[in-house]
Amino acid sequence: MSRQVFLYDQPERFVAGTVGLPGRRTFFLQASVGSRVTSVALEKTQVAALAERMDELLDEVVRRSGGSAAVPAMAPTEITDTAPLDTPVEEEFRVGTMALAWDGEEQRMIVEAQALVELDAETDEDLAEAEERLLQDEENGPPMLRVRLTGAQARAFAKRALDVVNAGRPPCPLCSLPLDPEGHVCPRQNGYRRGA
Repeated sequence: MSRQVFLYDQPERFVAGTVGLPGRRTFFLQASVGSRVTSVALEKTQVAALAERMDELLDEVVRRSGGSAAVPAMAPTEITDTAPLDTPVEEEFRVGTMALAWDGEEQRMIVEAQALVELDAETDEDLAEAEERLLQDEENGPPMLRVRLTGAQARAFAKRALDVVNAGRPPCPLCSLPLDPEGHVCPRQNGYRRGA
């Protein structure tokens, strides 16, 4: 069976979003063109890392091009997407590894998200070698979502993704851990109340 690649070359929509209540949210990347929609699940930390790294890479593209690259400094408001994920949200796979690249010729950000795969290896070197073989296997590798975005689309994605990550539970003012609606045991208070 050949590798399944969900390819979106400048999709109508590419967003990060969630399903569920804060504290119990499932995070997704979702790409769509017309009625074709692909949703992949991932961790909150992966969404944050992808958005932050995307912004850094876009800033570097602007810096290296001397400002001539077709990349806005900020997310354009006219393409801001605050709509919820397209439903029904059907998970194609859970993301294991992600990669970002800038195609300077086409002026496009390339985002790749590959399915999480468990590998058996006895040493770290064996594991690294097995991972590399699997990622390079275009015929039998893990399923992958590959999206190509303009600089403006990439900025808009990164902004929305960071907004989604930050829209969760508020942090505790003492320990910065998330506050749950049903209560919070703060490790900084050590079971005692702080005096005023």
